[in-house]
Amino acid sequence: MANPFKVPLNALRAIEIVARGGHLGAAADELGVTPGAVSQHLKRAEERLGFVLFERTAQGMRPTEALAAALPHLSTGFNALIDAVAVLDQAQRCLLTISVAPAFAARWLVPRLGRFTRENPAMEIRFAASAQFADLHHSDIDCAIRLGRGDWPGVELERLLPQPFFPVAAPEWLDRLKTPADLGQVPVLHDEGTMVGWADWFAVVGEPMPNLTGPRFSDPILALEAAVAGQGVMLGWDMVVADALASGRLVHPFEGKVCSDLFYWFVTSERTTRKRPVRIFRDWLKRELAIQT
Repeated sequence: MANPFKVPLNALRAIEIVARGGHLGAAADELGVTPGAVSQHLKRAEERLGFVLFERTAQGMRPTEALAAALPHLSTGFNALIDAVAVLDQAQRCLLTISVAPAFAARWLVPRLGRFTRENPAMEIRFAASAQFADLHHSDIDCAIRLGRGDWPGVELERLLPQPFFPVAAPEWLDRLKTPADLGQVPVLHDEGTMVGWADWFAVVGEPMPNLTGPRFSDPILALEAAVAGQGVMLGWDMVVADALASGRLVHPFEGKVCSDLFYWFVTSERTTRKRPVRIFRDWLKRELAIQT
């Protein structure tokens, strides 16, 4: 019987990744080979097919018209292969891979995860902890929990909970924080990766922002640890600081919480949204959030 694959599967995979990203390096990283090996895959595929697959431009590799017509079929085919491997894997174990931001995972989700594992002892949870939005279409990630405005294209979204933000500090700072203006007289912790900042908070509460001084952090977990350690006042998200507030390690010095247009979202793809482990985890998560509120 003749080989139905005129182009080898490894070469087809390289073609699909390069067409998606526009560069050999992305395909090399995903396939675990060198950019030179990816280039050879493309060259041999073009030789076998008898026409050029990519236009080499200053902006990267652009699919030709012929390849662009075939790309939806390639993507569908590789997604089907991912599903097939997942079915084989789940025959031996029930694995759920979740993408979640490290701060939310460490400060809210992980402390509650014991209840989930007691309810579902056969399910194995794998965390892909990253601040970056995960590609649910071309990875083994089943679902994600993300803070944002829900404007991510091409995914299935379920809104979970709004996220107000407000200043928090260790209890020893409480006597020095009577009004928002007092923040100009104490160390203020700055989370460089936050989606809203001190200027946003002052604008909503209608107070002029004083000159704020204090250390800056690229990692929100470090900023939170610094606040708990009494090193200054932090602008915190409701769910991330909830346990520290409940235990008294942090206090909320000013009345009220500032609402934002940011929510936590449960994110899936068309490929994963109906998977039984995803549905089980989503239902549990919503029950836990109901307890939170």
